[in-house]
Amino acid sequence: MRSALVFVHLCSVAVWVGGMFFAQFCLRPAAFQLLEPPQRLALMAGALARFFRWVGLAILLLWLTGLARMVNVGFAAAPPAWHAMLTIALVMTVVFAVIAHAVFPRVRVALAAQRYAEAAAGLARVRVLVTINLGLGLLTIAVATLGR
Repeated sequence: MRSALVFVHLCSVAVWVGGMFFAQFCLRPAAFQLLEPPQRLALMAGALARFFRWVGLAILLLWLTGLARMVNVGFAAAPPAWHAMLTIALVMTVVFAVIAHAVFPRVRVALAAQRYAEAAAGLARVRVLVTINLGLGLLTIAVATLGR
């Protein structure tokens, strides 16, 4: 059971952190280089909507598997790195909630109304928040691997 929990946990990390890296350093630059603003904004909004659904599932699985391991070991007996990961995960989850439920819905509304400057400004806010979460995700991976 422990191996299955770790497997699901790591797959969820790969989806979330890997997806943020791909969006920031591959998808966005290519879209910016190749597409005009209306098409670029539509592509980014469509891709992010799909990605955020997967991230929602990944977050749920991360919390379930992480807490299951923590309960199994006992919070007091859990290594300090696990507590650090739990704290960072809480911050990352809040940042994602802000992106998915506050900033991104306004991007979609602006895009549907063809208010491209407003949609672009919203996507710029999403990018900043995703960059923060990417940094926190990489920090979490460092804690998980180097914090032993």
